[in-house]
Amino acid sequence: MKFGVVVFPGSNCDRDMQDALQNDLNQEVIMLWHKEKDLSMFTTDDCIVLPGGFSYGDYLRTGAVARFSPIMQSVIEFANKGGKVLGVCNGFQILCEAHLLPGALLRNANQQFICKNVHIKGVGADKALKIPIAHGEGRYFADEATLDKLEKNNQVIYRYCNESGEITQLSNPNGAIRNIAGICNEGRNVFGMMPHPERATNDSLGNTDGRIVLESLIIGANAVANQKAALVNF
Repeated sequence: MKFGVVVFPGSNCDRDMQDALQNDLNQEVIMLWHKEKDLSMFTTDDCIVLPGGFSYGDYLRTGAVARFSPIMQSVIEFANKGGKVLGVCNGFQILCEAHLLPGALLRNANQQFICKNVHIKGVGADKALKIPIAHGEGRYFADEATLDKLEKNNQVIYRYCNESGEITQLSNPNGAIRNIAGICNEGRNVFGMMPHPERATNDSLGNTDGRIVLESLIIGANAVANQKAALVNF
């Protein structure tokens, strides 16, 4: 599996993501400047990553300007063909602005920037993962109809919880509706999350829970690729 990490003006987690994927998970990584448009070196078995940061200084709305970067039309086309796209923090905001994911990320409920470790829980998972957050506008919001659709289609992939895995209001760091920390699209090939798994992939960081998040993406992609190979060889 090959990863393309997009670099926008103001990105500050692009190299963190590159290091985590390349050095901790032994994956091939290609850095992509936001003015590039050619994604022909990637197949639908690969993944484009929109990293965290403050693209274009977070002017207007977070992610609203980056959505119109030259590369984004190519990313949208890549996703529409079934290619995998992961957006982390500012990347999640960009995916919502580009309408690749529903809903929006609003100002944190306490109106302050939050930078700390939190716990999240995946769908059907028993273990709570400790993953850092660092955002001022991470409060996920959508109307009730959209939220109900997300729930029905199992598109909520992570929720904020406490260390024991209990989903409570006290464990919700930013006021996100229904404790939502991450979602995917209906096709399950576009993923967005506010916490930063790339900041928790190495023993030197004192936390490797982020590896579980990123490895789940790689394992899922490899499973799909193996299914395709089996069909070809049938």
